Amino acid sequence: MVRLKDIAVRAGVSVMTVSKVMRDTSDISASTKARIRQLAEQMGYNPDSIAQGLRTGTTKLFGLVISAATNPVFARVVMAIEERAHEMGYDLITAHSLNIPQREEAVIKRLLSRRIDGLFLVPVYRLDPTAPIYEELLRRRLPTVLLGHKAPFCQRFANVETDDVNASYALTQHLLQLGHRRIAYFTGPPVSPGSQERIEGYRRALREAQIEYDDKLVFNAGATIEEGEKAALQMLNESPKATAIQAVNDLVAIGAANVLLNQGVRIPQDLSIVGFGNVLISEHFRVPLTTIRQPKLRLGTAAVESMTRLMRGEQVLTKRLPAEIVVRQSSAPPPSSL
Repeated sequence: MVRLKDIAVRAGVSVMTVSKVMRDTSDISASTKARIRQLAEQMGYNPDSIAQGLRTGTTKLFGLVISAATNPVFARVVMAIEERAHEMGYDLITAHSLNIPQREEAVIKRLLSRRIDGLFLVPVYRLDPTAPIYEELLRRRLPTVLLGHKAPFCQRFANVETDDVNASYALTQHLLQLGHRRIAYFTGPPVSPGSQERIEGYRRALREAQIEYDDKLVFNAGATIEEGEKAALQMLNESPKATAIQAVNDLVAIGAANVLLNQGVRIPQDLSIVGFGNVLISEHFRVPLTTIRQPKLRLGTAAVESMTRLMRGEQVLTKRLPAEIVVRQSSAPPPSSL
């Protein structure tokens, strides 16, 4: 392994001079820096990040906890965070909570043991007003940015989120403007603030259109393709005579649409269906899905901007980003006979 001493001997300078070059201090000339850095590269020198961390009190590591990498919603958010972190000279350690509170606590503690300089975190939502691991993060004063909406147990953290109420409202309005009056809604997990915002947008649009909210048109669907399939089967069995389905996310919409298409229901001729999120598969589904395009890259970029400010000791408020509707082939006017 090449050491600073080896470079100093080859360059004919002191070890202190080489050290200052590697730390880019201002009292070394540009020509000397260029010569020593070129020599270090030729010799195959790689700085010892652990030793650097001991000297500077930082590790140049960020932690990132998401539910699972298989969730397509996170792909572009994570890419944006990793890209910006790389520009800052930081590496990213990713862990998965699998939406299990105990696992979330375990992976956060492992990241803390690695002495991360900051944490990006998709919360595992729960009904409890407090969560011990979040209290520990506050005690440690670790810069932490939540990727998603706040809940009672995580109110004191900075966060970035999508304006889900207005986005969902726009989606329901789209269906209403097409002429739909019986719009089924496939809800997400009840503990998720984002899911609650989305159904609130739906309800607000119905109120403004003077359409009474009907519990018989609302089905619990969770967040996955499989749960969307189950909700669609339940709707078919109960026959609420809906002309459209608004799903809490694209995966639920795609699961529901698969069941409907396999049952001979034509989309959108017989029934329209819309999602939320604009994951990649939504555009390439059997019937391209009308949905909400969440600003995933901008969410990731905004999260790193918030992290940078937290690390400087600044106060950071919630960043709430607008989202826009993407109209594709899965939504159309209702059948004229209805």
